[in-house]
Amino acid sequence: MSRIGKMPITIPAKVDVTINGSEVSVKGPRGQLNATMPSEMTITKEDGIIHVVRPSDERHHRELHGLARALINNMVNGVSTGYRKTLNIEGVGYRGEMQGKTLMMYLGFSHPVEVKPSPTITFTVEERGTVIHIDGIDRQEVGQVSADLRNLRPPEPYKGKGVRYSDETIRRKAGKAGKGK
Repeated sequence: MSRIGKMPITIPAKVDVTINGSEVSVKGPRGQLNATMPSEMTITKEDGIIHVVRPSDERHHRELHGLARALINNMVNGVSTGYRKTLNIEGVGYRGEMQGKTLMMYLGFSHPVEVKPSPTITFTVEERGTVIHIDGIDRQEVGQVSADLRNLRPPEPYKGKGVRYSDETIRRKAGKAGKGK
C-alpha cells in the first residue's frame, strides 16, 4: 500500500472541495485551483476528509495512487496557506527591485532583466534588493518560476555570485594555484 496514497487529506475550515468524477476543484481564501486526476483513482469526500483509493495493486495504479493524493493535498494547502520560495542574490551590483508588479533584476548584464508575474504569482523584494520572495497558490508554478529566476544567473563556484535558493549551499572551488618554482 502506498504510504502517501493511503493517508487521508483533512480539509481545513474555509476551504471547499468539489469532486466531479476525476475533476477536483478546490476553493479557499487565497483562490481557486482545478485539476484532473487519473481516472482510475476513486476520490471520495466525507466529513471533511478526502480519501483516494486505487482499484488494484498493479504497478501503474500504485504509482498513480500517491501522485493523486499528493496533487490534491498540494491544492488544499495552496488555497488555504499558499507556497513561498525565497531566493538570495549575491554579487557586487546584483539586485532586484519592484516596478509596480514587475520584477526588475540587475545581474551584471548590459541590461536589466524584466520578469512579469502570472496572475497567481506575487514577488516581494527585501533587504536592499538581495532577497526575493515568490508567493503563490500553485506549488508547481511557484517552484517553476523560482527555478526560472535562478537560471537567469546561476551561482558560480568560485566567488558564489549569482541567484540561489535561500537553503541552497554552493560548493566553493579554490581557484588558481600560484606558480611554483
